Amino acid sequence: MEYVLKTNNLTKNYHHFKALNNVNLHIEKGAIYGLIGKNGAGKTTLIRLICGLQQPTSGDYFIYGVSFKEKEIYEERERISAIVEEPALLLNMTAKDNLIHQYKIMGMPSLDGIDELLELVNLKEVSNKKVINFSLGMKQRLGIAMALATNPDFLILDEPINGLDPEGIIDIRELILKLNKEKGITILISSHYLDELSKVATYYGFLDKGKIIKEISARELNQYLRRKVEIQVNSIKEAVKYMEEKKLEYEVLNDDTISLYGKVNISKIILELAKRDCIVKNIKEKNESLENYFLKVVGENND
Repeated sequence: MEYVLKTNNLTKNYHHFKALNNVNLHIEKGAIYGLIGKNGAGKTTLIRLICGLQQPTSGDYFIYGVSFKEKEIYEERERISAIVEEPALLLNMTAKDNLIHQYKIMGMPSLDGIDELLELVNLKEVSNKKVINFSLGMKQRLGIAMALATNPDFLILDEPINGLDPEGIIDIRELILKLNKEKGITILISSHYLDELSKVATYYGFLDKGKIIKEISARELNQYLRRKVEIQVNSIKEAVKYMEEKKLEYEVLNDDTISLYGKVNISKIILELAKRDCIVKNIKEKNESLENYFLKVVGENND
């Protein structure tokens, strides 16, 4: 398994405040990794360390298998681009001139590819418009274009949809998916917009009080978040027998309650159970969300 980024007990202290506390994080190549945490959990601090903007107090991190303590880390870090907090744009310049300026700062040998980048982020038609007149979503997309100037393998986005309207959020979502699927770019997204993050992430890390308290794949998480119906009955034995005969997916919660997963015709099930003298006493429909799951994990960690 190839990791683009791996941390080992990564810790960052500011005097007596521990911003990161023995963080162990694993980002596989090709993933869209959603880093979830409340404000102040340490998300931006973690990103700043990875980008080399700050040094950790202790612990280690590896970019493509190379420790930050090795001199080769500078070469590996060139494969990373990041937008930390907000894109650094020159508002009185056009979108195209911002990219030209970025190319020069990065020491790019030619200006080839600028038009393609503007087209990729859907800004080619306004390439000669001053950025000061852009919407927040347009500025965010231009920032991503500038981050892509060096053709990175690994893209880090810190709160990329913060403050955007619904249209801007959709634009960024589609761009993230496109970069991952068509360009093969591994992406780390730090965000507290959990509903939106659940539409793109393939893996999640939950950060609380400076510590990764859980990592989970989207597939595993979806098993937990899927729709379910809890049925309380007077005969759990008959209920289980019925579920087995109908080949329904279920789980026995206790001696009188059973959970049914997926789309089911609950009215039909109640009638058929009644024919077996299995009376349904109570029904609860549950649609779990990523936010609820995060709060549950955080609550368990604090307990």
